[in-house]
Amino acid sequence: VQLQASGGGLVLAGGSLRLSCERSGRNSSRHAVGWFRQAPGKDREFVSAINWSGGRKDYADSVKGRFTISRDDAKNAVFLQMTSLKPEDTGVYYCAKRLYSMSRNPRDYDSWGQGTLVTVSS
Repeated sequence: VQLQASGGGLVLAGGSLRLSCERSGRNSSRHAVGWFRQAPGKDREFVSAINWSGGRKDYADSVKGRFTISRDDAKNAVFLQMTSLKPEDTGVYYCAKRLYSMSRNPRDYDSWGQGTLVTVSS
């Protein structure tokens, strides 16, 4: 399964962006998908995840109430709607997949997209 993240860009604080993670390959609907981000000089951190059915979702405390994760298996895509963006949300956002269940640990994911840059200016 190949992943491709897109939708990043430059936005003012308080603005919104919608990231997309498009998946290709067999059995992609069985995969949980996680979003992670990495700011310059910092470790990659968990942002949000959704399980294979879409029935369970998880968010980092720092984005809870502002970000919404969803999936559309007919389009083989997972989305991350980001609102009320803050400068500290700046970073490269990656999507990753693993079978069935969510995880906050990036080591649990076996395939990663190339990342999309989000820059939030104050």
